[in-house]
Amino acid sequence: MSEAQVVMVNGNTDLPLHCPTNKTPNWNSHPRVFLDVAKTGEAKCPYCGTEYKLIPGTEPHGH
Repeated sequence: MSEAQVVMVNGNTDLPLHCPTNKTPNWNSHPRVFLDVAKTGEAKCPYCGTEYKLIPGTEPHGH
């Protein structure tokens, strides 16, 4: 099993956040799931285990 990936998220441009992202290759995708990273600053995908974290100092606006 491979190690889970950590992706840093910009609260101003990357929300709403979903996994897989638009940058994920089709061969490596799973059903899309929206993740709420705004409340705690981090979220983990239940399918692939990728961890998403807000970049320190950025705050979600309008979400």
